Amino acid sequence: MTNALVLGGGGVAGIAWMAGIVTGLRREGVDLGTADRIIGTSAGSVVGTLIATGADLEQAITRQRDVDTGPAPAIDLDATAQSFAVLADTTIEPVERLRMVGRMALDARVDHAADRLAAVGERLPVKEWPDRELLITSVDTETGEFVVWTRESGVPLVLAVASSCAVPMIFPPVEIGGRRYMDGGVRSATSADLAAGATTVIVLEPLGHLTPRAALEAELEKSGASRTHVIHPDDATIAVFGEDVLDPALWGPAFKAGLAQSPLSAGPLRDLWK
Repeated sequence: MTNALVLGGGGVAGIAWMAGIVTGLRREGVDLGTADRIIGTSAGSVVGTLIATGADLEQAITRQRDVDTGPAPAIDLDATAQSFAVLADTTIEPVERLRMVGRMALDARVDHAADRLAAVGERLPVKEWPDRELLITSVDTETGEFVVWTRESGVPLVLAVASSCAVPMIFPPVEIGGRRYMDGGVRSATSADLAAGATTVIVLEPLGHLTPRAALEAELEKSGASRTHVIHPDDATIAVFGEDVLDPALWGPAFKAGLAQSPLSAGPLRDLWK
């Protein structure tokens, strides 16, 4: 393996923006879809699957824009803030933090959002695992165990993607094999350390303006890659995202923001991504 593409979490805005970035870079002669390994977390699991299965990204986002016209999912701000506070508490062991948030996710009354979460996987143009290296992250709500789904896992691709997008306190955990799983982003917004063995690692980080740099830097160092490049939203994109990255109204605008930003990233990548 030489090249790895890491796609992070970021809701509707993140999916559309990353799709716009990848589409725009292709127009500039840089095809991130040639990655030897694709790693997707939450929103990144959707984009990673689209790329790995050869879907037309612009067409996929346009379809989402046309069919996902309902209101954004209701968010219990207090409960969500409590879960983030647990995840940020470094006095608690990492696995115990995940177990605590897992219990909160299981207790949350968010079954009304189950259909919306299921639609994430059901709307994928291709629903079978591709014959290439695609890694999708999730977390077991009971044990706090970090799980990486691949085609060898024996788990339907649709369920793997849904589990990776099951943001605790917003969407219900996804049942797979009798266990319940939640968003891989609770462990890491990127999980770039899964790129271990790659020479070159490119990271698309939709929430990079909100995530501490030290965490991603540590993951990239752990990967051992000698060449890395991180793309996160520019100021214009951040303004487009607004305050709710789950808002369905962002499908079109966030994709266009990614397209607009991509030429600025193409220059550094032309020599890096070979």
